[in-house]
Amino acid sequence: MRWASRRGMLELDLILEPFVRLHYPHLDEAGRERYRSLMSCQDQELFDWFLRKQIPEDGEHAQMVQTILDARRPEDTPP
Repeated sequence: MRWASRRGMLELDLILEPFVRLHYPHLDEAGRERYRSLMSCQDQELFDWFLRKQIPEDGEHAQMVQTILDARRPEDTPP
């Protein structure tokens, strides 16, 4: 999943790489499947979701986006 998490957009890489390294291994199988499904989405969609410009219509994607945002350390969050 580390390779799938490298998106080529720095903003996404800064969000996804720490999550997949630190938190993905601890997800249950359902959580891992949600993450794998999220990785099939377009970069621009992910960007908008992580910047909270939009909310995913798919509930599973919305849940994983929130999980990833919640897992960020305070020092990872821009002012």
